[in-house]
Amino acid sequence: MSKLKDKIFLKQWLNLKPYTKQTPTDSYYLELCNTVKQSFINNKETFAVQIYLKNDEIDLLSCFLTSYFEDLISETNIWNSFAKAHKELYGKRLPFFDEDEYFENEINFADVRFLIWYFLNTIQKDAIIAPNNEFIAEAAKHIVEVFENEWEFAPENVALAVYYTMDEAETDYYKARSLIETILFKSYLFYPDTAIDLQKSKLQIIEENKHPEHLLSFLTDNKEGKTQGAHTKLLAFTGKEWAAQLIGENQRLSKDFREMSRKINGYFFFRGQDNENIFIEHIASGKKFNITKKSFDYSKNPMQLDSILFMGIVRWRNEWWFSGIFFQSKFSDDLVQEEKKSLSSRRAVNFLDHQETNMEALLGDHLKLFLKFNHHQQIAFMDSDKIESFASDFMEFWNRSLQISKAEKENTDNEAKQDKDYRVASESIDITHLSESGLVFFNPKSGIEVAMGINSAFPMKNNPYFNQNESNEHLIYLLYSDDISPELVKFCIDHFKDQLPFFETEEGKLYLDNLDFLLRFWKQRNYFTKPEISFTNQED
Repeated sequence: MSKLKDKIFLKQWLNLKPYTKQTPTDSYYLELCNTVKQSFINNKETFAVQIYLKNDEIDLLSCFLTSYFEDLISETNIWNSFAKAHKELYGKRLPFFDEDEYFENEINFADVRFLIWYFLNTIQKDAIIAPNNEFIAEAAKHIVEVFENEWEFAPENVALAVYYTMDEAETDYYKARSLIETILFKSYLFYPDTAIDLQKSKLQIIEENKHPEHLLSFLTDNKEGKTQGAHTKLLAFTGKEWAAQLIGENQRLSKDFREMSRKINGYFFFRGQDNENIFIEHIASGKKFNITKKSFDYSKNPMQLDSILFMGIVRWRNEWWFSGIFFQSKFSDDLVQEEKKSLSSRRAVNFLDHQETNMEALLGDHLKLFLKFNHHQQIAFMDSDKIESFASDFMEFWNRSLQISKAEKENTDNEAKQDKDYRVASESIDITHLSESGLVFFNPKSGIEVAMGINSAFPMKNNPYFNQNESNEHLIYLLYSDDISPELVKFCIDHFKDQLPFFETEEGKLYLDNLDFLLRFWKQRNYFTKPEISFTNQED
């Protein structure tokens, strides 16, 4: 019988469920949760878990692992969706661990070992815990023994599957969005990741909000943004990709989820309506959209032509649906001009023109020029106070290579300086205090990338700042930081892995063997690099 302070209660168990009221099987699984917790706190082999986790986090880990067991028993397909997606990407069901004795749809030591690693490296940010750590393996052995003893007796939770399914003929975008929300914020697998992130952001909004009358709108917009835009640590997938994976490739609905557009959030002109649609025009780009009235209740209220609307829209099954928050204002020439000059507002709709391919070609030309400018090197190392002038000198070199006239250059510069995004960026770039030196890397997927505090990860001939004693520290930060691009990591490994002692260790070799998975895990926000300049700093 565990002490009261060691007991997990029903409310904690239900936090990882897509429902709020107890089902007939929850009492059984709650008792199993408490047995799992005792395995963590009563075995000296697993005591190290308590070094990294607080008591309530051990409670959460116990519920998390028990939910994996419940998922297998109840055939809700959450864990199997991840394993299937991993196999599609990498040819095996799991990263890191041997699959010689792996049994699908049953408890596996490798599953539990991986889940403990995933939980530890997601819930806490103070340490990077290697997957081959012995205490993880010992903990997994104890938990597997608990589950195996219950395998024949565990009841199926028939209520679960209802929340993770959707009718194949469903056409309602809001029901599709609801499934995505359930997966990201109410399923056990992503609870340590996207669900806790949502909770933290809600608390921050509540604490910082100085206008209570707008609080609900702020919270709604925050949740909507994360529903549409969040990438999970597991495989860096979005919610719509997990929904497609969970539903299955053979269904039309899976295709619908994969083809769901990104959300466009911004200012629009109201251009009229008919019986079926509202007609709007994106101010920044001039693109026109028809919003189905199935999604836009505000259409019943009178709106004047050319009124300015702020709203979010998403394309679902070849129709544009309102999604998120909405407010209306009178025509404002100042706002219109500011939106038309805004790069970020225009870029919000770039994906509709499939401009990524053209951008790749453009960046390819820029890379050739950068190599010519930088003595055939893709990275330049320098004192931090020289970085801004280096970037400026490169742009001058680029302009000259295109034979841009002085008048054209002045016109381009003036337009850029009037752009509100340009002003913000140019006023905020002050990197000299971050580190004494840094690097400038030409990223073939995004352009110039500046990084501070990682020079000793690059044993290059043109790097006078390389320090062997700092090599491991800088390399780990390079790998782990979500602010540094995957392309810079791959450049380092492709060129210098044989010169970096870390990759001779067992942990380093394991990382190399699972590099893409780990880059998705560590750089979930920025794994899919977009054209933009990023400034990163280890010491900030």
